[in-house]
Order: sequence, then structure tokens, then C-alpha cells
Amino acid sequence: MYWEEIELEKTLGPGGEIRAVQRDKKNISKWEKLKKQLRRDKWMYVLLLPGIIMTFIFKYVPMYGAVIAFKDYNPMLGILESPWVGLDHFREFISSPNFTLLLSNTLKISIYGLLLGFFPPIILALSLNQIINKKIKQKIQLILYAPNFISVVIIVGMLFLFLSANGPINGLVEKVTGQPIMFMSNPAYFRTIYILSGIWQGIGWSSILYTATLAGVSTDLYEAANIDGANILQKIWHIDLPALRPVMVISFILAAGGIMNVGYEKAYLMQTSMNIPASEIISTYVYKVGLQSGDYAYSAAVGLFNMIINVVLLLIVNNITKRLNDGQGL
Repeated sequence: MYWEEIELEKTLGPGGEIRAVQRDKKNISKWEKLKKQLRRDKWMYVLLLPGIIMTFIFKYVPMYGAVIAFKDYNPMLGILESPWVGLDHFREFISSPNFTLLLSNTLKISIYGLLLGFFPPIILALSLNQIINKKIKQKIQLILYAPNFISVVIIVGMLFLFLSANGPINGLVEKVTGQPIMFMSNPAYFRTIYILSGIWQGIGWSSILYTATLAGVSTDLYEAANIDGANILQKIWHIDLPALRPVMVISFILAAGGIMNVGYEKAYLMQTSMNIPASEIISTYVYKVGLQSGDYAYSAAVGLFNMIINVVLLLIVNNITKRLNDGQGL
């Protein structure tokens, strides 16, 4: 039940003193409170409605298809009529010889990418914040944001072009060592190339949130720091980083929650017959088993297993972050 206070009157006493405000309390139900809020904010809910409908159609309705992970799915029988097999597909995946390799490759690429790719956008935002000339700053930002709009196919094509045996990089390597390095076919170089190219492509775009946060910091803090004789590093440590801390925490939690979601497009395009031991990850395995081989139920079970690990990691990281950050998390 909810209580709503209604002010009835406010009067002065005989001696000019203010009398106690007379109030009445009205008992209203949850439904009445909801109707009142809907009437008050009806146009805001109308604007919100298309997003809710699209989210429901494209995010929640497809969840029904996850049922095939627990069935021996036959397209001729359909989802409901296919026989139930329970956790058989999950047991098959965990006991398969590919499980250790797939999980290891996925975790290595994800964790290395998270740790190595988390700080460069922050450093870039802090560096851009030190540029006083707005025109120069805007030009630098434009150059750094541009790679984000290049498609994955073109990025991988550029990697094969520059890192091929006859490419410009190997031209320099061959002058120094006398022989080229097979970057794209050697499994030892796959993760390094994958992660560094991803950092190069996304560092500018990832720094936007941090740059916007720093733009909202009061200039009075910098002026006070200048009066106290603080240098650039001291201003960054005592002003910029505390302002970025909440954004950094949220970004880290979200990134950790998607630690198993390594996009299959780039990894699949970078795959060669020689680097498979390092480039085969869960998402590429699901693509090959599900779409190429037609084993939809097994691939759905592998994808669901991947999603469950993501959810568990998100909860663990969020809980740890709350304890280390005075109870602040998602």
C-alpha cells in the first residue's frame, strides 16, 4: 500500500505564529498509483514503446529457440515434436577432444584483449584532454575514430596484405633477418595480431565515453590545482582519474561480462589451415558445426554453454567490483 500526503491549509495563529500544517493521508493502491504515473508520463511511454517492442521481438522471442539445445532437433519435426535428450549435447561437448582447445583459445584471446585493450582508450582520452587547441584536437580525434568504421573484412584484408611474405612489413624484416616471417600462418602470432589490430581499430571509438566524461569536469578544479602548483601528472591523478573511475568500473564490468563473446567474423576470416590450433574458438566452432555441418542442436548447446559462462563471469566481476569500490557496481 502507498500513502499520499495532501496539504489542506496553512494559517497564521492569533499572535502571528504559523500554525502546524494540516495534512491528510490517503490510502491508494498500487494499481491507482500506476494509472496516475501512466497518465502523467504517457508521452514518454509512447516514445519508449518502439524500443520495448523491438527488444522483445529480437531479444526475447528468439530465446525460445534455445530449447533445441536440449533436444535431438529435426527440422522436419520442428522444435516441439523433436525428441528430448536433456543435457546430452552439453556432455558431448565437454567430453570432446576439442573442448580444452576451444575454451583455452577463447579465454586467452578474450582475457588478453580485455587486459591489453582496457587502458589504451583511457590513456588516449587523458592525452587528448591535455590538448588546448580545439581544432587540432578535433582533427586528431577524427583520424583516430576513422578505423572504427572500416569493416572487419577490409581490416583482415589489410592484415593479409601488410603481413604477407611479399608485404611491406616482411620487406623490412627480410632486410634485417634475411628471411620473411609467416605472420598469418604461424599460430604463435595469431593472438598478437588479432588483439593489436583490434586495439588499433577501436581505441579512438572506445575513448569517446572517457573524453566526454573529462569534458564535464569543472574547470575550477584545474584552476585550483594550478594555484596550488600541481603539475600535469598530479592533476591527472587527483582530478581526471577520480572523475573517470565510475565510467571505468562500468566499462570493465560490461567488458568482463562479454569475455567469452569473441566475434567469430574476424577470427574466422583470419583463419588459415596452419593457424587453426590458435584461431579456432567457440564462436567459429559453433558456426562450422551449426551452419556448415547442420548439427543445429549441438551448436545451440555449445552457444548456450558459452552464454552461461558469460553470465557467471559478469556476476562474479560485478560482485568483486562492488567490494573493491565501496558497493558501487551495476
